[in-house]
Amino acid sequence: MSRRGNCWDNAPQESFFGHFKDETYIKSCTALDELKAEIDEYIDYYNNYRYQWNLKKMTPVSFRNHLLSAA
Repeated sequence: MSRRGNCWDNAPQESFFGHFKDETYIKSCTALDELKAEIDEYIDYYNNYRYQWNLKKMTPVSFRNHLLSAA
């Protein structure tokens, strides 16, 4: 949800969903429970295992913990 006329508010969400669409196998799901499990697995992977260049090659969780320990 961005402010009116400010595309930068939506950039992190658009980036996540772009990666989500590229890296998941949603089309192979045949039931709603399979879809939910695929989404949960990807969110866990994205937050805990997938490193990101903009976060000093850390995962989002490890970067957050790094910032909290530095403060």
